[in-house]
Amino acid sequence: MSGRRRLDWLGLTPEPERELPVAVAALRAPYPASPSPPPEAPAPAEEPAAAEPPTEEPAAAELAAAERRRVERLVLRGSRHGWLRYLAEVTELVTSVAEGSRPGDRAAALLAAEVVLDHHRMLIGLPGTGYGRTAEDRTALESAVRTLRAPTRTGGMQ
Repeated sequence: MSGRRRLDWLGLTPEPERELPVAVAALRAPYPASPSPPPEAPAPAEEPAAAEPPTEEPAAAELAAAERRRVERLVLRGSRHGWLRYLAEVTELVTSVAEGSRPGDRAAALLAAEVVLDHHRMLIGLPGTGYGRTAEDRTALESAVRTLRAPTRTGGMQ
């Protein structure tokens, strides 16, 4: 191979760049260790009302923006090796949620699993060792997708 950087990995599919940031941010989001406290009683009329506590939406939006910046950096300035390392990290998040060893948004885990699995399957069409390198991740993701799609005891999706 020449000293030029190989960019063929960038042409696989745009879905990871579009769909992973929000899904991965949801998987990385901290979950409260205990249920939220009940709302406090309203203040008496003569006292000014306390400011509402901040909502979770800005935090989720900030996490998604940070994840989007990370993906953008990987795509614009990263390498195939760095990209596959990132997708392996996503695979770990997904499989941890599917196994129940990590709390997380199961719908986000399913979306991320399907996107990464599709990406990894397409690596067979590229030169190099990417397809072989991701064999274990494909197996883990296939299992996670089956688990995350399985109906719960209540009859809905997990």
